[in-house]
Amino acid sequence: MNDPAPTPAPASPRRTRVRAPELIGKGGWLNTGGKNLTLSDLRGRVVLLDFWTFCCVNCLHVLDELRELEERHSDTVVTVGVHSPKFVHEAEHQAVVDAVERYGVEHPVLDDPELATWKAYAVRAWPTLVVIDPEGYVVAQHAGEGHAHAIEALVAELEAEHEAKGTLRRGDGPYVPPEPVATDLRFPGKALRLPGGNLLVSDTTRHQLVELAADGESVVRRIGDGGRGFVDGPAATARFQEPQGLALLPAEEGGAARTVVVADTVNHALRTYDLVTGEVATVAGTGRQWWQGSPTTGAAREVDLSSPWDVAVFEDRVWIAMAGVHQLWTWDPDLGTVAVAAGTTNEGLVDGPADEAWFAQPSGLAAAGDRLWVADSETSAVRWIDRRPERETGSDAPGAGPGAPSAGGAARGSGYFVHTAVGTGLFDFGHRDGEAGQALLQHPLGVTALPDGSVAVADTYNHALRRYDPATGEVTTLATDLREPSDAVLVAGDGPGAVPEIVVVESARHRLTRLRLPEEAVAVDAVAHRTQRAATEVAPGTLSLDVVFQAPAGQKLDDRYGPSTRLLVSSTPPELLAEGAGTGTDLFRELRLAEGVTEGVLHVSAMAASCDDAPEIEYPACHVHQQDWGVPVRVTPGGTGRLALVLAGMDARS
Repeated sequence: MNDPAPTPAPASPRRTRVRAPELIGKGGWLNTGGKNLTLSDLRGRVVLLDFWTFCCVNCLHVLDELRELEERHSDTVVTVGVHSPKFVHEAEHQAVVDAVERYGVEHPVLDDPELATWKAYAVRAWPTLVVIDPEGYVVAQHAGEGHAHAIEALVAELEAEHEAKGTLRRGDGPYVPPEPVATDLRFPGKALRLPGGNLLVSDTTRHQLVELAADGESVVRRIGDGGRGFVDGPAATARFQEPQGLALLPAEEGGAARTVVVADTVNHALRTYDLVTGEVATVAGTGRQWWQGSPTTGAAREVDLSSPWDVAVFEDRVWIAMAGVHQLWTWDPDLGTVAVAAGTTNEGLVDGPADEAWFAQPSGLAAAGDRLWVADSETSAVRWIDRRPERETGSDAPGAGPGAPSAGGAARGSGYFVHTAVGTGLFDFGHRDGEAGQALLQHPLGVTALPDGSVAVADTYNHALRRYDPATGEVTTLATDLREPSDAVLVAGDGPGAVPEIVVVESARHRLTRLRLPEEAVAVDAVAHRTQRAATEVAPGTLSLDVVFQAPAGQKLDDRYGPSTRLLVSSTPPELLAEGAGTGTDLFRELRLAEGVTEGVLHVSAMAASCDDAPEIEYPACHVHQQDWGVPVRVTPGGTGRLALVLAGMDARS
């Protein structure tokens, strides 16, 4: 009797495959119970490499995008975070350990401080996702956000293909959770002084608000049940997701201030907490993340937001540091509406009218008179908003050349202008005091207005509290040895002759620290850094820019209602590009490099919208893929004439 013929494996799509390089990182492995993993340990599983760095809000978005996929495919998919630092602080191993806990990363993480694995996989941007099939071959690469649906479809294909071939291995993954640590606060984000003198703190990692007594230590009450979620109602049962900024609305006539506005970051929402009733309510946002093409103004509960990081009351509105899209928005409590107030969604440092300005992950706000101060974290900058077009002080050195405002830009004619006090761009940072034009910060997350008109800066990655004085144009250091300070609150010093005191949120020490502001500045050794990434050598003259995008299986670019792709190109210095800067709809562009400029950074922002390829459906589901790249280049004879950036898929010409 003959054996029946085996069932043939389903025909796999023609897919470019490249043998995956080994995973190497000098910092070692986290979330594995002390075991060092190799690709051979993961053979038989679909491996998803997530190249991330913890300063990057887009990377944090991807962590949240992947949670459901990881849960649904827990027996076949192993996600490995490859931590690849931008800032010097991010190369410290303990900082990576803290970040993994802070953001609830529940998969193995390779600490790669020297970017060894980043270079082996030719990664150019944060975040980047790489898919490795069960036989150890790279089959896809995706840069930026919005790829979870595409990866889910690819995972389903790989599961079916390798199940039939006998090369799929199901089972538990290598993730081992760390031991929990008992503290009153866990990676607190922001703080607010309440009318009675107590302090309200966003206990970010535990998804709660915590009211502390005036001593900053004794817990009075907790708001939220501590679970990750999006639930309104009484304080005991409400839920947040990694809340950050807090602001107190002005009191109504004849009453006391009682309403706190909360930037509920991962829920992409503004919530309120009533100090009298304890009720939590949602006042802005839908719980969905804003994407290009979504409304930017309208009824607050009907407009999507994107990672609101801080809030402040300024000129009768609540201003929102919308870190996820590099903008400032406003919420009008009386009208119940939201609107973009400043920024274009392009990432960089460009001053000027609000509708033309560029920000880079604004994370802290403080109102002082006719100015709104901004901690613009990714440019390591302190900036301000007012209604005066002229510059009064600070450095005028944009980190990315000006470009046309995007579809999500601020409304024209708003009357506001953006200025920079400290900071020069995306890639320069350090700890240097002195004249503001040459002073350096490292990823500041908070700003606090002081009684004398100066501004305290939570210089997060320098573990310091700094001060910028607009009257003198000088930057000084007030305190050091503060572990990742993320905010500061003035608690004394308002009256005549009073000595200013300030409470600092030491996020990575899980506590509030009370300081008396010194009369003399702290002396520090000046340190300057520049983001270390190998420059791409390009040939003089014409450079072909090719953004690679392959629509996921079962989807296509849909141009029925206009162009489905967008490409914005600029450079630092602007003189690097003789031709090719600006906005267009093609993902391919010929650039001409100017003679005499030998190095710089190309800033490329790409967006593609793909829709389900289902002709019978009038309104198929569509998905947005987007990414920003900052590519250091060096002009040299013999360099490449083509620069390929992979948005989604594989570069067949590489």
